[in-house]
Amino acid sequence: MVARAVPVQAGSTSSAMAVPHGPASVSTARRRLRSDLGDRSIPDAVIDDAVLILSELLSNSCRHARPLPADDPDAADRSGDDAEAGTVLVSWRMRGDGLLTLEVTDGGATTRPVPASPSVTAHGGRGLSIVGKLARDWGVRHAPGQVTVWAELPAFEQVAGGRERRSA
Repeated sequence: MVARAVPVQAGSTSSAMAVPHGPASVSTARRRLRSDLGDRSIPDAVIDDAVLILSELLSNSCRHARPLPADDPDAADRSGDDAEAGTVLVSWRMRGDGLLTLEVTDGGATTRPVPASPSVTAHGGRGLSIVGKLARDWGVRHAPGQVTVWAELPAFEQVAGGRERRSA
């Protein structure tokens, strides 16, 4: 599997990567997010929540949505795990107001992403409910040929007076 970095503006506090549309990409994105947030001294509890949210969003994308069109028209002709027919764009950014925004962009599905109400014995269907509990807010953005599911969470604890505390 090949994940490729996607350029972001110089000096940006953003990171983006295009990953093959498939379940193996989830672990790649999780490792990169954990490393990147750790380098930014984000508290471990926030990193854990962010990694879980990203895992749910990317897993849902790979399970229910179409990939974005492949950049390389010959990708389908190659063999092996790197020959995915398309990709999913995964990105995160630290906003100036202390919120961490996570995004997964894919080619969309036949239905809009909504939280489900699975039975107690169901093996799945809880992903967006988990995202809703962990994130401050989340939503869906549509553009021609693509859908982005995003979530945001505070990167630092809030203390009295609205200041941010960077300690874990």
